Amino acid sequence: MKVMQTLYVVESVEGEMKPGEPQKILQKHFDLTRGLLVYLLYVITEIAKYAETDARQKASKHLPTEKDLNVNIKLAGNELLWKLLEDPNYKEAVKLEKPELLADKELTRKLYLELVNTPEYKQYITEEGRQPKTERQLIEYIFSSLMLPNENFVAHVEELFTNWDDDCEMMSQLVLNYLQKPGSMHFTEVVSKEKLQFARDLLATTMEKKQQALDMIKPKLKNWDPDRIAVLDMILMQMGVCEFLYFETIPPKVTINEYIDLAKEYSTQQSGQFVNGILDNIHKDLLKDEKMHKVAFKKK
Repeated sequence: MKVMQTLYVVESVEGEMKPGEPQKILQKHFDLTRGLLVYLLYVITEIAKYAETDARQKASKHLPTEKDLNVNIKLAGNELLWKLLEDPNYKEAVKLEKPELLADKELTRKLYLELVNTPEYKQYITEEGRQPKTERQLIEYIFSSLMLPNENFVAHVEELFTNWDDDCEMMSQLVLNYLQKPGSMHFTEVVSKEKLQFARDLLATTMEKKQQALDMIKPKLKNWDPDRIAVLDMILMQMGVCEFLYFETIPPKVTINEYIDLAKEYSTQQSGQFVNGILDNIHKDLLKDEKMHKVAFKKK
C-alpha cells in the first residue's frame, strides 16, 4: 500500500524527480505511521494521568465538597501506564515525535470524564490492590472502547494524520500488542527491517522496470485506451508484473490476490475484477512461454 501511494505521487509529479526522492517519499509514509502510533499511546497516557489533574482541580475549588476532596486517583498509578511511561524506547519516540504539540487537552478531559462514568471504571476503582490483568484491561478499555469509537477523537486524529484511514486497523493491533508487552517495541522500526527492505526493493524495481511491465500489460488491454485507465490500476498492475518476475519468495497467486484487494479498496468498483483479469492473463502467458523464472532484479 505504501509503495502504491509513493508511485502514485511519482506519477502525479510533472517531470522527473531528483534521484532518491521517491525513496524519501516512501520513508515519509512509514514515518507518519510511527508518528500515529506514538500519538495514540500518548493520548492513552494523558487520559489515565488526568485522574490526578481532576483531583487537583476539584480540591483547589474555593469551597470544595467532600466528594471534591476525595477523587479517586487509582488510575494515575496504573502499573501498566507507568511501564509505558518509563519505557526508554517510548520516551525516545515521544522526544522525536513531540505528540504533546498535537494534543487537544479539552478532548482529553472529555474522554476522561466519559471514562469515569463507565461501569468498567467504577469496578476498577472499587477493587483493592493491583492485579496485572485488571490494570491492563482498563488501559485496553480506554483505547478500544473509549478512544476508537469516539467520533470526535477519530475526527481529531484524521485531521492530524492523513494516513489514519489506511493505518487504523494496523494501529489497533500494534497498540494492543504493545500493551500486552510494554517495552517490547522499537519505535524506530514500526515496520520490520525485512518489510521495509521489501518495500524499497518493490519501489525501485517497479520504477526501473516500468517499461517492461507496460509492454506486457498493454497488449492485454484489448479495446481499452491505456490513457483512460485509472492511474492506480496501471500502477497496481505494474507492481504485480514486477512481483511475478523479480520477487522469488512471493507465489504468483498471492501477488494476484493482494493486488485485487488493493484495487478494490483504493480504486474503482470495477478495478478488482479488471486487475485480476489482466494479471491472471499475464501470469498464464509467462507459464505458457516458460518465462516464469523469478530472479531478484538486483541479482539479474
